[in-house]
Amino acid sequence: MQSLGMIENWPVPTAAAAVVRADGSVAGSYGPLEHRFSLASVTKPLAAYAALVAIEEGAVELDEPAGPEGSTVRHLLAHTSGLAFDEARPMAAPGTRRIYSNAGFEALGDHLAKATDIPFPQYLHDAVLAPLGMTSTELAGSPAKDGVSTVADLIRFAAELQAPRLLASQTLAEATRVVFPGLAGVLPGYGHQKPNDWGLGFEIRDGKAPHWTGAASSPGTFGHFGQSGTFLWVDPAAGAACVALTDRDFGPWAVEAWPTLTDAVLAELAGQR
Repeated sequence: MQSLGMIENWPVPTAAAAVVRADGSVAGSYGPLEHRFSLASVTKPLAAYAALVAIEEGAVELDEPAGPEGSTVRHLLAHTSGLAFDEARPMAAPGTRRIYSNAGFEALGDHLAKATDIPFPQYLHDAVLAPLGMTSTELAGSPAKDGVSTVADLIRFAAELQAPRLLASQTLAEATRVVFPGLAGVLPGYGHQKPNDWGLGFEIRDGKAPHWTGAASSPGTFGHFGQSGTFLWVDPAAGAACVALTDRDFGPWAVEAWPTLTDAVLAELAGQR
């Protein structure tokens, strides 16, 4: 895809990217696809997917208690447990505010480890990474932010998110719809959003502005970005996903570059139909 050539002008040492169609085929790619990058918060969708597998297996339930008092697995996945951003300190009653929380995902990982008697990194490997053939991906710490992967591996995950094999399609549909609608909150890097809509581990585009996806992105677009300069989005209306990994931290360069790239990718895809 010619649009991916825009990455050549990004002010980053190393970058790789790919666009994946709904049928799993690669529409285009850029850069070293086998280069391993720190994912930062793009780790969260992988961790959430493992939790959804655990739910389907019956190891845990969405509405069982987990995290602070009154919170459930659903609250932890949807950033509504009330826990602070980076510490296990309740700041609000569960279900009342959208507080983006690394601590919530760490509580989720601990909860699944206890429920399954398997360390969470191992569960993620066995439930998601190994079945999808993501051999260069690993979790070396927090399920909120310590994943390492390649574009080649995330192509497989992007295909899974469009045509699930590890989950029932109904489960993925629920995870990528708004959970606890109407809640306000802060979208990291982009300020206060009302509403600040999320699914189960996936951020939902809806009408957020400003945003890291494009002006042409459909409201149903879902995904995540990471402070290490990484993103993954799936736009069901476009029938495609895009993943981009870099080794420069998120900042003003990304605020400018990412939406421009996304709109160019969507325009090129539309022109191919």
